[in-house]
Amino acid sequence: MTAKAPITQDVHTIPRKLPDGPTNTVGLTREALRDALIEMGTPEKQAKMRTGQIWQWVYHWGVRDFDAMTNLSKDYRAKLAEHFVVEIPELVTKQVSEDGTRKYLVRIAGGHEVEVVYIPETDRGTLCVSSQVGCTLTCSFCHTGTQKLVRNLTAAEIIGQVMMARDDLDEWPVPGAPKDETRLLSNIVLMGMGEPLYNFENVRDAMKIAMDGEGIALSRRRITLSTSGVVPEMARTAEEIGCQLAISFHATTDEVRDILVPINKRWPLEELLEALKSYPKVSNSERITFEYVMLDGINDSDEDAHRLVKLIEGIPAKINLIPFNEWPGAPYKRSSNNRIRAFANIIYQAGYATPIRTPRGEDIMAACGQLKSATERARKSRKQIEAEAGLN
Repeated sequence: MTAKAPITQDVHTIPRKLPDGPTNTVGLTREALRDALIEMGTPEKQAKMRTGQIWQWVYHWGVRDFDAMTNLSKDYRAKLAEHFVVEIPELVTKQVSEDGTRKYLVRIAGGHEVEVVYIPETDRGTLCVSSQVGCTLTCSFCHTGTQKLVRNLTAAEIIGQVMMARDDLDEWPVPGAPKDETRLLSNIVLMGMGEPLYNFENVRDAMKIAMDGEGIALSRRRITLSTSGVVPEMARTAEEIGCQLAISFHATTDEVRDILVPINKRWPLEELLEALKSYPKVSNSERITFEYVMLDGINDSDEDAHRLVKLIEGIPAKINLIPFNEWPGAPYKRSSNNRIRAFANIIYQAGYATPIRTPRGEDIMAACGQLKSATERARKSRKQIEAEAGLN
């Protein structure tokens, strides 16, 4: 068997520190922040305590101004302001759907833009976070996949999306106010733009910050990472992040999955399923979620449902059926409601939970598979207009 080349991405990640500029504290791990404080001149014996104080101000209270960090001396705060900043991505626009879904367009370093979606439900509030500008996977049913990959997001830009959403939801606690355990943003799903496992280190560092008990303090069970099947990084996800795992599955044969999810050509179903069976955290209490978009006449037959049941045999799992969210120029159509229900029933009868995802935010192009930055949409529109006018 021919050895496969290592995982590489022809992208770069913007460094945290600009030449001769201040360091952004957002996105730094505790260890990195401690080292940066020592480099600034903080005595080593004080560095751990100072790290904890700054960490709590930034991630628990949501404070961006060093002057407001009142348990630090005035001189120390002034010194921090000389060497550091607390910066998150810039909110450009916000759209609110009829169903309450919020879609944010945020701008990051270099003028690039990514989309972030907040989905309110009766028992939770889920933030769909992006990990790359664009995507390299070119999944044929996904609008994001039609946008070329530009670069990886930094840890600051990933956790910054969470902080931006908490700003908008006005969810930072108020010093002195009664403690409120209600969380409007209670869950994170790494299902936005990009393949998280092609940007592993930055995703890991950002999620470690989200899970830190002295900051945003989300349980690892409230964070789900969705991958299209980057097999070599999956065990590492369990060991170094420990979050829930979802697989963008979508087909029951290699022939169909090669088209829908082209990464399948590199790690086909047999390899993917073997990796899932040995996934370190797989158990009845921590099932793997199989995401399955329902495409009319492509992957929605009874035969597909029976094959799916056979393929996942032995893997504690639930299957999320996703009615296809159409976008302009999409090459597929959504399966009928009757077809989706029949498909779900076959899987349910085999003993698996098969929730049918309710499309959210379709009126603002915020539904699953519809994310694409506004600048990329506009760029494509201009090209189409020029082509129609015979200008190119």
